[in-house]
Amino acid sequence: MKKKIAVIVLSLVLMLSLVQTAFAAGQTHQLAFDENGEFTILHVCDIQDGYPVSKSCAQYLRETLNVYKPDLVVLGGDNTIASEEDKELAIKEICEIFVEAQTYFTLVFGNHDAENNMSREEQFVFYKLYGGEYCLAYDADESLTGVGTHNLTVLSSDRTRIAYNIYMFDSNMYVYDEKGEELGYDCVNPDQIDWYKGVSASLREQNGGEPVPAMAFQHIAPQEANEVLFVESPIPLGLLGQDKDGITYTYLPEFWKIKEGLMLEHPGSGYYNYGQFDAMAEAGDVEAVLFGHDHVNDYVIEKDGIEMINTPSCTFNSYADTSSWGTRLITINENDVHNYKTEIILVGAMALREGSEILSYGEITADEARASVFARWLGQLFIKVTRYIAYEVAPKVMELIGGLV
Repeated sequence: MKKKIAVIVLSLVLMLSLVQTAFAAGQTHQLAFDENGEFTILHVCDIQDGYPVSKSCAQYLRETLNVYKPDLVVLGGDNTIASEEDKELAIKEICEIFVEAQTYFTLVFGNHDAENNMSREEQFVFYKLYGGEYCLAYDADESLTGVGTHNLTVLSSDRTRIAYNIYMFDSNMYVYDEKGEELGYDCVNPDQIDWYKGVSASLREQNGGEPVPAMAFQHIAPQEANEVLFVESPIPLGLLGQDKDGITYTYLPEFWKIKEGLMLEHPGSGYYNYGQFDAMAEAGDVEAVLFGHDHVNDYVIEKDGIEMINTPSCTFNSYADTSSWGTRLITINENDVHNYKTEIILVGAMALREGSEILSYGEITADEARASVFARWLGQLFIKVTRYIAYEVAPKVMELIGGLV
């Protein structure tokens, strides 16, 4: 009996220690895998609307939360572009969607969030205010570049160990040359990478020397997305290429490297590359980096064992395409965390569900919704055929030619 009591007490102490570890870092609610061993994340990118937000977009989010009931929502940046006068109301409106659904959420900022004369620091306060207990975002270190870089740990279903970790990086806004001329988009900066290394190492130590599996979310794609998807040029090409700090990427795509999804525009990745991706590959914990920013892209690609995943926009206001409007649902199973699943929740597909009210606002028609579902199916077929030709047919043809020569 005494032995059983000792085991129970030890387990309680361990659980309390794990919770305190997360809370000490700023996490106000301890996330955990459910009784089925699953944890789901809804990635919502580029709402990019003013105030009030599109009724169709708001309804789509409400219905998606009701149907899929994610454990966590990640707002992926460019969350609102409302005017300075309306910014607080816009943030309140967005937060209310998640509060009413009693769904925990966190966020990163995008390059457009602070373009209407309200700093991201000020906006961050409003997210915390109106999100209340459901807003889990925090600034892990206010001295870091940007606003709101942080991480959230996820406990195992029995709450005895940290089973997963989620990094949130502010990829910042724009970079300029010495004359003040804009060079391009910013990225995750060196001090943020150092912070990541420290958190990763600390979690590894708590996990008996093994990396704690993780995902990372940010708004702007890492430069490695261009490296995988486009052929580099040995010389500058001006308007015929895209320059990234001395590296020129042509517009010649390598579609066969896309594992799933579509790429319909050139990735707007950061101008500089301070080694974020390399640091993650070395640490061995991050298995996927998810981002938004490029509204009509929803591809999944891979480099050095890390997937780069672009989630499309769900905006009804900024540039987009009805065939790509949507969010991404990520499902992680604690018994097989390395084989997480992702799927695009199309606005069109949700609008066609029985009982949906999305079509009632007139911002997307039933024909457009059906066309979006068909267009995505067609796009996926194109990618599958392209990959089959590249990885199955082409090697056999080259082998045959080699034999003949």
